[in-house]
Formats: sequence, structure tokens, C-alpha cells
Amino acid sequence: MTGVWALLGAVAVVAVVGLVLRAREGRVRRAAPRAVAADLPGPVRDLLDARTPVTLVQLSTAVCANCRRAREVLADLADRTEGVRHVELDVTDLPGVARDLGVMRAPTTIALDPSGGELLRVGGVPRPDALAAALRPHLPHSNG
Repeated sequence: MTGVWALLGAVAVVAVVGLVLRAREGRVRRAAPRAVAADLPGPVRDLLDARTPVTLVQLSTAVCANCRRAREVLADLADRTEGVRHVELDVTDLPGVARDLGVMRAPTTIALDPSGGELLRVGGVPRPDALAAALRPHLPHSNG
């Protein structure tokens, strides 16, 4: 009988962990301000464009199941939003970049201003409406 209780306890723990991870999927988190582009890893710094108010840097890996869906969401948002640019960086062979940015999963999207300041980040596939709303204050012609 003890084995049954242990099994039920393990199932309950896994279910709770699954629910927590699911709730965090795609959630926009405001980031602690990063100083400037000089603090960014070189491959990320090279993706910045001084003329673009917001660059969405999608960090992906070769074996990422959700990266394609995130790419679709981010590309669509960038296409229809003035002042937003989407770029993707495969960090499969760049583990130091992921470590330096504190990225623990793929995809992760980091929104950067032209100076390299981190505006926000999203773990998993972004929720388009929530991401658009969070970016609005950082865009031109915003009432934000």
C-alpha cells in the first residue's frame, strides 16, 4: 500500500509542476534594466539596429519544438508593427550566449532597445496580444 501512496504523490507533484510551467508559458516578464549594448554577448549585440526602437531577439536551438511557432508569432508581430524588428539567433553552438543572458529554455525572446537595454523577455511561445501590449510604450506613435 505504501507504494501506491508514493506513486500517487509522485503523480501529484508532476501535475503541479506541469501546471506551473504551463501557466508561465508565453508570459511577458518585464526585465531588470541591462546597462548598454556593451554588456551584451557579441552575437546579440551584432543584431541590434540603432534605427529600430525594439528588436525582438528570439533565442532558439536546433532541437526546439516550439521555436517554429514562436518565429511565426514574432515575424507576424514585427511585420504589422512599426518600430519592431524580429531576428533569430540559434544558440545551439553558443551556450555561453545563453548563459550570459540567463536563458534556461528555448525559445526565449528578449526585447531590446537600440542601446541594448532589455525591455522584457518571454519564455516559450509569446502570446501575441500580451506581447504587443507590453511593447506599445516603447514604440513610436505610442500613447503608452
